[in-house]
Amino acid sequence: MEEGPWIFSNKSLPSDSRLMATMTNGYLGTRVYGDVLHVNGVYNGSVGDCHRANVPSPLNIQLAINKEEIMDEIFSLNIRTGTFSHSIQCSSFTATQQIFAHRFHRHLLVNIISLKITRGSSPVNVNLQTQFKAVSEDLDLQRGPDYCNAQYVYGSTKVPEVKSCPLKSVHMIYTPVPECLVMPSEQEKSWVFLTAVAETEEEVKEKYSEGLTLIEENRLYPSHEDAWTQLWEGCWIEMEASLALRQAVYGCLYYLLSALPPLGCNEKFNGISPGGLSNGQKNEDYWGHVFWDQDTWVYPNILLFYPEMARHILKYRIRTLEGARQNAEQQGYKGAKFPWESAVTGCEVCPEKIYGDQEIHINGDVMMAFKQYYEMTKDLDFFISSGGWDVVSSIADYWCSRVVWSKEEHNYHIKGVMPPDEYHAGVDNSAYTNAIAQISLNFSIDLATDLQYQVPETWKDVASKLKVPFDTEINYHPEYENYFVGEKVKQADVVLLGYPLMFQMTPEQRRNDLLIYELVTDPDGPAMTWSMFSIGFMEIKQIAAAQTQLKKCFANITEPFKIWTECADGSGAVNFLTGMGGFLQAILFGYAGFRINKQSLDLDPVVTDEITNLQITGISYLGNKLNFTFTKSVTTVELTSAHGNPKDSLVISFDQLTPDLPLYIGQPVSFPTKAAHVHPKSTCV
Repeated sequence: MEEGPWIFSNKSLPSDSRLMATMTNGYLGTRVYGDVLHVNGVYNGSVGDCHRANVPSPLNIQLAINKEEIMDEIFSLNIRTGTFSHSIQCSSFTATQQIFAHRFHRHLLVNIISLKITRGSSPVNVNLQTQFKAVSEDLDLQRGPDYCNAQYVYGSTKVPEVKSCPLKSVHMIYTPVPECLVMPSEQEKSWVFLTAVAETEEEVKEKYSEGLTLIEENRLYPSHEDAWTQLWEGCWIEMEASLALRQAVYGCLYYLLSALPPLGCNEKFNGISPGGLSNGQKNEDYWGHVFWDQDTWVYPNILLFYPEMARHILKYRIRTLEGARQNAEQQGYKGAKFPWESAVTGCEVCPEKIYGDQEIHINGDVMMAFKQYYEMTKDLDFFISSGGWDVVSSIADYWCSRVVWSKEEHNYHIKGVMPPDEYHAGVDNSAYTNAIAQISLNFSIDLATDLQYQVPETWKDVASKLKVPFDTEINYHPEYENYFVGEKVKQADVVLLGYPLMFQMTPEQRRNDLLIYELVTDPDGPAMTWSMFSIGFMEIKQIAAAQTQLKKCFANITEPFKIWTECADGSGAVNFLTGMGGFLQAILFGYAGFRINKQSLDLDPVVTDEITNLQITGISYLGNKLNFTFTKSVTTVELTSAHGNPKDSLVISFDQLTPDLPLYIGQPVSFPTKAAHVHPKSTCV
């Protein structure tokens, strides 16, 4: 059996079924041995009652072998191959089960059971256990005629998200499960249980047939494994560190990549929810809705490695723009107001009105994702022809209609909001909200200039005169108007000004914000908070404080499959991708010190006794692929593939006294570990 730190194994399964490994591929998702699966974009229920529709899962097949016969048993998640396995060793045979959501053929879920005689030649009988019933409280399911000796069910959701949204159809074909597997004489035999899911009868039959062809050609599992291999070749983090830290990073990478469609996929994608596609049924894991968690916490990690995958998230926001415009209009504002909780249409589906009305920082969070994409790719065509500009301009228009002019202070205010700190509602001039609104407007102006579009004067006026609260006596940013030092805060809020917003401030102001809010942030708050404090402390080179903050995250990581819980006590969302995203950012934007800027990709690495060597494979910048290796004394950068235009070839620059280092394919360059900038040689930084 394969071994390695990327294989998470245990002799038993977690007692809490919520903490089972998840199998997802951006279109289908389920927990291992779970009774339901979910389809990306398939929700049932109206507005606040909207939730992921539970589809009964034929994948839940378990081996029913008497405990007395079992000599050894192990359950494993191999994140390199995206496969869960259950292996049982008995006196005369071994039984192995492999479960996976196919990484390339994303309409397929697979359960393969293999038996191998290890002693004697007696027949082997293994009973199977399944709870499958073709019924769902969310779908009006009915049986269709069998197809290729497989069973076929189909139906539609019962209640649309909004009246204008059509009901969603689900068609599923699956291999029937016998009560018993019998191996009379062969030494080894495998049975493949295949599930195909699609939106139409024609498509599901096509996808199931593709699966049968792959089985016949012995390519079903190899094609899945190959797709994961390709993905890992362009995206990996290796480090000399404790096994716990390495496995935490591997797990985060796996679960985040699993949440997105395969490379090269052009099918519609409907966003990432905090608990991922395996979770989100009614009354669970925020009902599968999409929040800022997707844009602020998950997205930056994906963007660094795979802009083409990150683009799925931007396209989701583009497709939901019309609903966002309706939200703004209903509130009496111009432009678009993206929903605090989103499903398929972009209309607000938050069950509690106060959050949907007041957490308007979501607009800035969405804009930041578009801004970061542009700075990492300079992909003007995406904004011209794919709808990117429509989102950017609509958000800018919203901010300009949402502000009010203060005659007393001679600046613009934003009133009546809830900041990321959800312990406070109805506040004026949230530092985070106003700062991200200002950044949104400045990016809109810059992008319009690059596109040679006319810039509305209103954008310039509001951007230059929008108030971001600041206390000159204490030299810090109050969370909002009239905030007093010592008030309890739910989660990372003002500390986000330094990163990811990179809002202009002095090192002393950054330090004060970190120290003041560290003391009052709820220790029982959501997992991603500590990662942002960690990044902040690394930025100001307070390494011990940074490590203390990051270690808090380990209380949210469960064994054996590295599933995160939202809160350290196990409450909240499970498979909490938001926390994983924050943790990965602490590695990439903390230890490696990456910063995405208008003219460059910056780095300011921190190498500690905890991580003495950090290798990051596959950073994608302006169409180039780069590998980075950081040690305490030396940083090495290697260009592995390059954009075609010679004038855009990359260099590494430092201060004015140090010559630039040009980058050529296959010729790594090394320099003493310190802050640096990667950028085209034609660009001045």
